[in-house]
Amino acid sequence: MMESIVVGIVTALLTALISVLIVKKFYSAKFDILIEQAKAKAKVIEHEAEVILKDAQVKAKRDYDKEFQAAKKEYDEMAFKIERKEKELNKHLETELRIIQEQKDEIIEKNKKITTIQQGLKKQQKTYEEKITKAIKVLENASGLTLDEAKELMLENVREESRAQIASIFRKKYKAAEISAKEEVNNMLSQAVTRYAGEFAAERLINNIPLSDEETKGKIIGKEGRNIKALEMLLGVDIIIDDTPNTITISSFNLYRRAIATKTIEELLEDGRIQPARIEEIYKKVKHEFDKSIQKEGEDVILELGITSMHPELVKLVGRLRYRASYGQNALKHTLEVANLAGLLAVQMDGDPILARRAGLLHDIGKALTHDMPGSHVHLGAEMCKRYDEDETVINAIYAHHGHEEPINVESAAVCAADALSAARPGARREVLESFLKRVEEVENISTSKTGVINAYAINAGREVRVIVKAELVNDDEAVLLANEIAQEIEEKVQYPGEIKVNVIRELRAESYAR
Repeated sequence: MMESIVVGIVTALLTALISVLIVKKFYSAKFDILIEQAKAKAKVIEHEAEVILKDAQVKAKRDYDKEFQAAKKEYDEMAFKIERKEKELNKHLETELRIIQEQKDEIIEKNKKITTIQQGLKKQQKTYEEKITKAIKVLENASGLTLDEAKELMLENVREESRAQIASIFRKKYKAAEISAKEEVNNMLSQAVTRYAGEFAAERLINNIPLSDEETKGKIIGKEGRNIKALEMLLGVDIIIDDTPNTITISSFNLYRRAIATKTIEELLEDGRIQPARIEEIYKKVKHEFDKSIQKEGEDVILELGITSMHPELVKLVGRLRYRASYGQNALKHTLEVANLAGLLAVQMDGDPILARRAGLLHDIGKALTHDMPGSHVHLGAEMCKRYDEDETVINAIYAHHGHEEPINVESAAVCAADALSAARPGARREVLESFLKRVEEVENISTSKTGVINAYAINAGREVRVIVKAELVNDDEAVLLANEIAQEIEEKVQYPGEIKVNVIRELRAESYAR
């Protein structure tokens, strides 16, 4: 049994081995066939590639020849055109050179003629000078005077005789120019003023605060006057509590401090707690609000005038002008009026209205600093504008509107005119009596200092001066010159708003007696 099993196994193994060998041989023969087929296909592909390559080379050579022939043809055409253009240019150049040579020859010929003429003129001039010298010697011998003495005598006679003629001509021309200029200026000013109608209100030195009852006065005064002392010390104003019913008065020349004091007391009265600690708290709150409102008011003014940009410090100073007054006229209202009028005048004189408005806005900017810094508002304003790189027209307008400099352009002159208009309007300003009397006295003294003046009287609130002269010393034509001299000296030495009219009056009385 065991042997049969072994024999079966061996038989199976031999059968399997024989099968494997047969299969291997079969696949080996098939693999050789596939290799041969692949080699045959490779030869076919190689042959086709050689054919394609040869075709490509033939086509490339044909295309190259075609392109070469086209390029050669284009090159030949271009070379022909260039050669023809070169011939034309050479021909034109030869023509131009010939023309230039002809002109050169003509100029040389003219120069020869000019030289000949100049030589002839020099000979004639020499002959003329010799004849003049001989004539002068003859005249000197005949008159007994040298040439210099004769000139001096002639000039003296002409000077005396022509003075009256010069004065008469000056009078006519001056009168005509005055009428024409006045008409033109009045037309410009009337147009500017009618196109802008600004508001103004005189500032006072006091503010009145109404009270609900008389007991509130006691709260403001406080125990032993502590509240009112704290208010006056902190706010920097005078608080007047008198017999006026239900009213207290805030007094200060500083509008800014007075406005803060008024607002602080009004808020204290509304709050009801009036004591030193609360007073200080409310004051700080109100002052902070005022500082913010000043900056905003300055920005609003800049925006209203159409000015594009300005340094923040200058904007803040513009806002502070709201709390500054000059002779009772609010500085910010005055500044706005000057800026708008200057812009309108500049347009009519073909100037820059934006620059004129900017100069008008900043012409009195120094007034915002006069309570805090020493010096005149003119110099303070100019220094501030120089510090923040403002235009030279702005700085010149600051100096020129008070006569420290002459206006350098149309915009600066427009600011000066607008400032005088705004300040001189009836009711715009209150004037201190002492300064008014001093100005009138200066005008009269300047008038009476002139030769031939008997007396002078300032009338019409100092806006006109009548000068009485001696008829024997001053004639009609010289009266015109005298009026002009007085007007110029007043303009140079006296500070005044608007204009001052100078009238020179002469009267000749002839007396005779019949006997």
